[in-house]
Formats: sequence, structure tokens, C-alpha cells
Amino acid sequence: MSPLFSSSLHIISCLLSLYLGVRFSRLFYLSPSSEAKVNFPPLPLSLPKPLITTVTSPSTPRLVGGRHVIFVRPWTHPNPAETLQAHRILSSVQSEQRRLHILPRLPSQPRKFLIVTPTYSRTFQAIHLRSLAHSLLILPFPFTWIIVEPHSSVNDTSAVLAQFPRLQVLRLIYPGTMPNTWPQRSRVEAQMRLMALREIRHRRLDGIIVFADESNVHTMEFFDEAQMVKHIASVSVGILVHTGGLEKEIQETERGKKGTSGLGFPVIGPACNSSGHIVGWHSFDTLNYTGKIANFVGEEGLVVPGRFEWAGFVMNSRLVWEESERPDWVHAFNAVVPSGDEIGIESPMNLVKDVSFVEPLGRCGKKVLLWWARPEARFDSKFPTRWIIDKPLHITLPSKQDPWPDIPPEIVIPATPTLARQNLTGKQHSKTAKSSRSKRRSRGKRNRESRVNNL
Repeated sequence: MSPLFSSSLHIISCLLSLYLGVRFSRLFYLSPSSEAKVNFPPLPLSLPKPLITTVTSPSTPRLVGGRHVIFVRPWTHPNPAETLQAHRILSSVQSEQRRLHILPRLPSQPRKFLIVTPTYSRTFQAIHLRSLAHSLLILPFPFTWIIVEPHSSVNDTSAVLAQFPRLQVLRLIYPGTMPNTWPQRSRVEAQMRLMALREIRHRRLDGIIVFADESNVHTMEFFDEAQMVKHIASVSVGILVHTGGLEKEIQETERGKKGTSGLGFPVIGPACNSSGHIVGWHSFDTLNYTGKIANFVGEEGLVVPGRFEWAGFVMNSRLVWEESERPDWVHAFNAVVPSGDEIGIESPMNLVKDVSFVEPLGRCGKKVLLWWARPEARFDSKFPTRWIIDKPLHITLPSKQDPWPDIPPEIVIPATPTLARQNLTGKQHSKTAKSSRSKRRSRGKRNRESRVNNL
């Protein structure tokens, strides 16, 4: 075979392979089944940003980045009616689960709740009251909201409750004032709750008493469990302490305890045995946080709960009635809290003679049904009353003189008084020397002028 023939055959094979490669590559990348055909501009040598091209379509806008098509929707779902339908489906599923698993355990006739809430005027009052009011609006049970407040906070509380006309509210006026320290505040709140219990006793209100603090977080399962209470019950309360920057230290302390789950959140509530009876209580240990506990409201530090929080107890209102059939293991209300007593009791546990008769809720205290929290601003915060000018100022003329004079420079006291006296005497000598020289010069000048005039 001649060299010329072999070289020509090699050239023809190369051209044929190049043609077939280009042909098959066009068929592979630009197939007719692609949704959008875009004529890409020639790529530059350096690409600082990815090439993005907008493809207009009568149905849905698209973004093409490279060879990929990205669909863009203006809403989460293009049809708002279908979104509402999805919410209705979720609501129906929850209602069905409640009908199958919860309603069979509840009494046939729902019992009325008597919700006791102490409050007072402060920075976060509107936030806490609105949050609790929204939670009560979705309750599927009848209730009466008993609000106890000092006389100084009547207007602020009325402004918040005016936004919820559907709520049935009973308001009581507490004769005292709310202090600025956490221990005294807890004491006054206990007196407010006792005032509500006396009103329930006086009016003989029938129902389940729930001590719902305005800053706590309640689950709806908590109210379902409270419907099954016969006399008095207890529930586990999760403590969300307001630490002011000490969250990491508290979580490490809680993880270091023996027998804890390591979650870093303390829980107070009943402790049950295998048969489902209360044998003890989980309490909040404050010894591990010595020196970190806040005293004033809004102060940086740890806000600790009491040994037995009122929010962790639910009780039948008949236990505080004057004439009612009480069990033998329950004290009479007058025996524990006499009429006009302002000292108060620690918790509803003082009404019980035998703790073993207390009914545990939430799978015998294993499930946390509400969270205790005390997020508050500083006690001297003036929001919102001091941030609003009810009457606008009528001053229209500018001031002729600045009423605020400049601050004079700070006087520096010398460290060594002897040196200061020497400096002062030196300055005085220099001043007297200068004055004497100036006098002699002026006298000599007058003498020369008189001589010239005589000539």
C-alpha cells in the first residue's frame, strides 16, 4: 500500500468521525423533547457570574441558569382557595383524632373552667394578656376568666380586654400594689389568687379552677386533661428561666445532675410509682445557682419559681365552698385561709392533708403540659405611657437663646498644693514686674512729651 493512499484514508476517517460526533452531540443535547429551547450567547473566556436567562411563557415564568429551567411561582400556592382547603383538611384530621382518642375519656357534659389570672400594669402586660386571651379563644369548653389586678392598672387592662369582646371576664380589684422585687411579687400574686378563691367561694361558682398566669405557655391537651379532675390534680411544669445570658451555664449545670435527661430544662411536678400513684415531687434546686438569682424585676440573672407553683395545680371549685361535701383528706378553706388573711399560702398543696390523693395528669407527670416563664422588662420602664404625648405641644416660636449653656471645662486640682502655690507666686511676681515696667515706660514717655512741648 502506497503512503499517499494510507494518508488520504486517514484524513477521510478523521473527517467522518468528526462529522458523526458533532451530529450525535446535537441530537443528544438539543432533543425535541426539551421544554424550552434557548439560543445561548457565546461564552466569554471568564465568567464572573452564572448566565441566567428569563424565558417568558404564557402560563408560568421560568428562569434558565445554564441548561436548567427553574419555575417561579408568585405565591406558595397559586390558588388561595386550595390553600384554605388544605387548612380545612388539616383541621378535620385533628378533629377526628380528638374524637377518637380524647373525647371518649372526657365527661359527656363539659365542665366549666374558672381561670384565675393575676396581672398588673407594666411594659409586657399587653403582650402577655393578648397571648393568653388568644389561647382561651380556641378552647372548646365554657369558661370564666377571673382577672385580679391592682387599682392602678384598671385602664391598661381594660384597653387590652376591649379587643376581645367574646371573652367572659370577671374582674376583681386588689387593694394593694405590686412590688418591684421577684420574692415580693410572688407573695402578692399568691394573695391575688386567694382573693379570687374567696370570690368563687362567695358566689359559689361551679367548675374547674385553673391558675393560668399570663406569661405561661399552655397546651390544649392541658385543658383536656383538666376536664377529668375529680378533686385536685397536679401537672408537670417546664421551667423556662429568664437567665439574662446564663443559658449555657444553666444547661451545663442541668446536664451534670444525676438522673436528668440532659435537655437542660428543669421540670417541677409529681413523681409517680409503677402503679400510677404520687410518691414524691420534682422540685427546682436553687443551690446550684447561688449568686445568679435576680432580685429586681428585669434584672440580669435567673428568675426561679417557687417550690410548688400555683400553675401546676388544678382543683374542683367545690373544695373551697362553705358548705359542700369534701373528702376527709381535704382541709376546710377557712381553716387554712381565714377571712381577711393577707399572709397567703404557698400553694394549693396546703389544702391537702394526704398528698397521695392528688391526681397526676399528663401520663402521671411524664408529659409537660405547660411552661413557666417570666420574661419581663425593667421595673422602671415607662413604656407605653411615657412614650406617647397625649396632648401635642403648642410651642411654635423658636427660642432666642439656647437654654442649655455649654458645660464648663472640668477643674483640675493639682496633686501637690506647694507646687501650685509656688506657681501662683511666680505668676504674681511676673505680673507685678510687667506692670512696673509698663508704668515706667508710660512715665518716661510723658516726660519726653512735656520736654518737647517746652521747647
